[in-house]
Amino acid sequence: MRRKSLTIFSDGTLYRKENTLYFENAQGKKPLAVEGIYDIYVYGKVTITSQALHFLAQKGIAVHFFNHYGYYDGSFYPRESLHSGDLVIKQAEHYLNRGKRLKLAKLFVIGAAKNMERNLKRWGVNASFNDLLDELEDIQKITDIMNVEARIRQEYYVLWDETLPDDLKIVKRTRRPPQNEMNALIGFLNSRLYPVIISELYNTQLTPTISYLHEPSERRFSLALDLSEIFKPIIADRIANRLVKQGVIKKEHFRDDLNGVLLNDEGKKIVLKAFNQEMEKSVKHPMLKKNVTKKRLIRLEAYKLIKHLIGSQEYSPLVAWF
Repeated sequence: MRRKSLTIFSDGTLYRKENTLYFENAQGKKPLAVEGIYDIYVYGKVTITSQALHFLAQKGIAVHFFNHYGYYDGSFYPRESLHSGDLVIKQAEHYLNRGKRLKLAKLFVIGAAKNMERNLKRWGVNASFNDLLDELEDIQKITDIMNVEARIRQEYYVLWDETLPDDLKIVKRTRRPPQNEMNALIGFLNSRLYPVIISELYNTQLTPTISYLHEPSERRFSLALDLSEIFKPIIADRIANRLVKQGVIKKEHFRDDLNGVLLNDEGKKIVLKAFNQEMEKSVKHPMLKKNVTKKRLIRLEAYKLIKHLIGSQEYSPLVAWF
């Protein structure tokens, strides 16, 4: 049975009875086929019993929680079963060695920039960030790499804005709280993508707390932040662009809240449906010569990083061909 992600949007209780997982709410009680669950995303007010958590841990199922506004709060991360002491040492070595860390950090930014270029081309804008990327060659500080990445994204948003409808432009990237509808949409999608990457890292031997572009102390699963730089343009941004330009998401799907703008419940459901469908879409992989889902691309990216860390193959970031 192919396992799939489960999204819980309504309020209720998740509990275990004997060897069955149940979700119960005002509409009734529903058994969940735990063998078919890959991970769980909780948006509603959900009570989870300790027996249910123990059951999920046994099955290696991560649970990701989102707050009232739809932003990622945290994860129930089962005990890792794919331990590799050698790989942990290699990960730490690449973090502690400045040259090795800088190399990986720069590659994550290069991958992100190339995917942003691909997006703009798809949307009818010919752009190149090579001048900014050329600055990376002589940089010797992570903060300076982050600065280049920020400038690339700033230019990218300006160019993307030229293709968006007048009433749904980015204008300026703002977060927590977003100051307009497009910022709210991008932020919501990025917040959903981050725990997807966490789940994929859980199913590898990588330690998600050791990262290279982002500081490990910045967030518990900081390696997911590194990988998200590559995937935000080709997953989150493309979904946002399509939903807005096709008129699926409109201004009526947002609400004003706490000096900012957020998706309303209907808007969240529309976006989550589009996101889940996107992650299950298949593309023909040029190296594997077979179809893989977009979610699987994240795991494959993690495997490429592992090969780099153990010295078997130089890491090259994914640049979308699809």
